[in-house]
Parts: sequence; C-alpha cells; structure tokens
Amino acid sequence: MAGQSRKWMILVATIWIQAFTGTNFDFSAYSSTLKSVLGISQVQLNYLAVASDMGKVFGWSSGLALLHLPLAVVMFISAFMGLIGYGLQWFVICGVITVPYFVEFLLCLLSGCSICWFNTVCFVLCIRNFSSNRALALSLTVGFNGVTAALYTLIADSLDPSSSSVYLLLNASVPLLISSLALVPILRQPTLSPLPPEAVRLDSLIFLILNVAAALTGIYLLIIGTFSTDIGTARILLGGAVVLLAFPLFIPGILYARSWFQQTVRTSFRLEDSGFLLVDDEDLELHKELITSDVSVHENGLTHLISENGSSYGLTRRKHPEIEGCCEAIIGRNQLVMLGEEHPARLLVRRVDFWLYYVAYFCGGTIGLVYSNTLGQIAQSLGQASQTTMLITLYSSFSFFGRLLSAAPDYIRA
Repeated sequence: MAGQSRKWMILVATIWIQAFTGTNFDFSAYSSTLKSVLGISQVQLNYLAVASDMGKVFGWSSGLALLHLPLAVVMFISAFMGLIGYGLQWFVICGVITVPYFVEFLLCLLSGCSICWFNTVCFVLCIRNFSSNRALALSLTVGFNGVTAALYTLIADSLDPSSSSVYLLLNASVPLLISSLALVPILRQPTLSPLPPEAVRLDSLIFLILNVAAALTGIYLLIIGTFSTDIGTARILLGGAVVLLAFPLFIPGILYARSWFQQTVRTSFRLEDSGFLLVDDEDLELHKELITSDVSVHENGLTHLISENGSSYGLTRRKHPEIEGCCEAIIGRNQLVMLGEEHPARLLVRRVDFWLYYVAYFCGGTIGLVYSNTLGQIAQSLGQASQTTMLITLYSSFSFFGRLLSAAPDYIRA
C-alpha cells in the first residue's frame, strides 16, 4: 500500500509540473513590450512566437536523453533550458543586455524546447506508475498544462500588476522551483505490481474525483479572472488556487489511513490480554492445506494444486518461453502490440493512424496556438490593451476545460 500511496504523490507532482510549465501560453502578456524593446515588426514578432512553439519539433531529443539519463536529470535539464531561455529574455526586456534578433529567435526556440521536455517527463511518469489507467492519468495531467497562464497572471498581479516583464521572470524561475519540489517523489518511485480488477476500479473512482476537483479549480480561475483586483486581493486569490492545486495531496493520506485501518483493525486486531486471533476457522484450515499441498504438472502446461487430503484447488498455466515468443510474434505482426509500449520510429512512420494523428494535430492544435500568441496584438488593435491579462486568463481557463474534457471518452469506454 505504501507503493500505491507513493504513486499518487507522483501524480500530484506531475500535475504541479504541468500546471506551471505551460509557459508558452502567456506569450501575449509580454509580446507587445518585447516588440517595442527589440524594435521589430509584427511579422518578426510572429516569427518569435513560431520559434517558441517550434521547440516541440525538437521534442524527440527528450526521448533520446531518457535513453541515457535518469528521469530527474532530464527534468532539471528542461528546467535549466527554460531558466536560460526566459532568463536572458527577461534581461533583454529590462534593458540589461542587448541581443540581435537571431539570438532572440534562438532563445525562444530553447524556451519552447524546455516545455516539450517537461511534457515528456510527465508522460513517462504517468505511463510508468499508472499502467492500468494511463489514459486517465495522461488526460488529467495534460489538462493542467492549459491553466499555466491563468496561474501566472495571478502571481504577476500579486507581485507587480503594471509590469509585463514579470511574466518572463516567472517563466524562468517557477519551473525550476517546481522541479525541486517534485524531485523527492520522483526519486522514490515505487515498484508496482499489476493491480487486481477491484484496485483498478478504485483508481478509476479516484481519477473521477480528481477530475471533479480539477473542474472546480478551472471554474475558480475563470471566475476570478473576469475582474481586476489589487495586490492584496490577488495574493488571497492566489492562496485559494494553491489550496485547490494541493487538494490531491490528501489522497496518499487517505490511502495510508485505509491501509492502517485494514491491517490494524480488521486483520491484525487482537483482544487485549488474550491469545486468540480473530481469524475465520475455515480460512485457517484452507491456509494450512495450501501450505502442505503438492504440485503436479500436466503435459499441457497446467499446474495442478493437490492438497494432502486429495482436494483440488484449481489450475494455473506454466510459462513456456518458446510458446510465448511464438504467440507474441503472431500478435505483434503488422500492428502495435498494446497501448503504452515502446515502438521503434520505423514502425510508427509506416502506420496510417500515426499520420492521421499527425495531420489532425498539425491542422487542429496549431489554430489555438496562433490565436494565443496574437491575443495581445488583437486586444491592442481593439483598444483593449489594458484587458489583455483578463483575456489571457479566460483563454487559459477554457483551454484547461477543453483538455479536461478529453478524459470523457476514457470514462465512457471504462
């Protein structure tokens, strides 16, 4: 049960990583200032936005890094890439240093690449620790990536609402801080065995509760993002958002309490000053018979348990490597074996479903990115430059809800 509790701690760490590393969503908050400082045109500014999103093109590099480096090291490499990329841009926008346009383009590219590396780390954590409910874990954690801009707007309002450069400072420092907090549960990843059907259903119920809590978090950020606040009020509202994000931390405690109750009260409870153990007599007899049972192996590969009194307890199948290898070759021929397994790139590029996903993501996902990156200029052209942060919060909140709804088909299928 301790391992099961630790895996939920890893899920919470993944949620926090995703919630604070979607730093490309707040580009519109400082894009106008960056355009003015660099003295560039709108077209050149669009190229910088493209560079920030084009970091995903080099996302395959994070997979190569994971083949040779520990997961925690890859996470901190991504954090330092963001620290360098956004940190130097913060120096530029504050007038501390001056860099040519090409260097600024490379800094945006490096910053975008760090986001993709964080996503890879989170995907691997979910797949490793939630093999039976990986789809629910991925849809939940990826959803929080869309709420980053709303959270950063709250933090910026708590520090200096009049400064747009504070977003770059947050983009550089907060992911590194969150990575440090997530280091302990990541280093203590449990070794998990396959779950029985009852435990899988319990995990699905917990994910449902977490999705409801996530929806409440999104509603909270959506409501508070529709009106302006002073610094004091913004800090109180930020505290409320942090409490909502910390709610999943109670799950490991609940699991520990449940385990303690089962072990201490239900199974290990002894009467005081008594030598009697509260165990059912039939279960005790069955346990004794199983201990003294003989094992007979049939030619068909079935193991037959026979007790001393001749009772039979069922059949189990022995594993034959040669038979299993043949079956796996037949099952894996011309198709992906199962969801979550690793597959070579040469196999993926020959699959029709891979290219369907690629085209759908290229034509669909990029539309939202274009709108997000130009939201600041849209507000400025409409004479609503003062409402840019509110529009960013609204966009971020609804992006979060859209990502969260992606888990609905998984629940319907379950």
